[in-house]
Amino acid sequence: MATRATKKGMFETLLTVEGIVGNKEFEDFIKHEIELLDNKKKADRKPTQAQKDNEGYRTEILNFLATIDAPVTIKDMINGIENFADFNNQKVNHLLITLREEGKVKRTYKKKIAYFELGNENEEVAENGGE
Repeated sequence: MATRATKKGMFETLLTVEGIVGNKEFEDFIKHEIELLDNKKKADRKPTQAQKDNEGYRTEILNFLATIDAPVTIKDMINGIENFADFNNQKVNHLLITLREEGKVKRTYKKKIAYFELGNENEEVAENGGE
């Protein structure tokens, strides 16, 4: 009776329990609950205000990097982007992780310090044979 410890997983397990199997009323109820969970998962959700704000911040990072000729550190971004004055390194790093996953920003290291610039670091890995 091993299953994932999710609500849906628990309902699916209940469908295999003796006493429920063959009881149409219980089976219908459980299948309906599973259907409700599936529909909830598919529902279109509006982005939160924080998600909207972060999208704007990522655009600001891209615009800033487009005006700079050399790779920059997170500290350079905090100092160079007007709206980032109150941001900490972790906040900007989170924004950069998303941009890196999207293939818009690449990170390089020089003497153990991370530098960021426009580009896709995943393409470079593929060009170098995965090195």
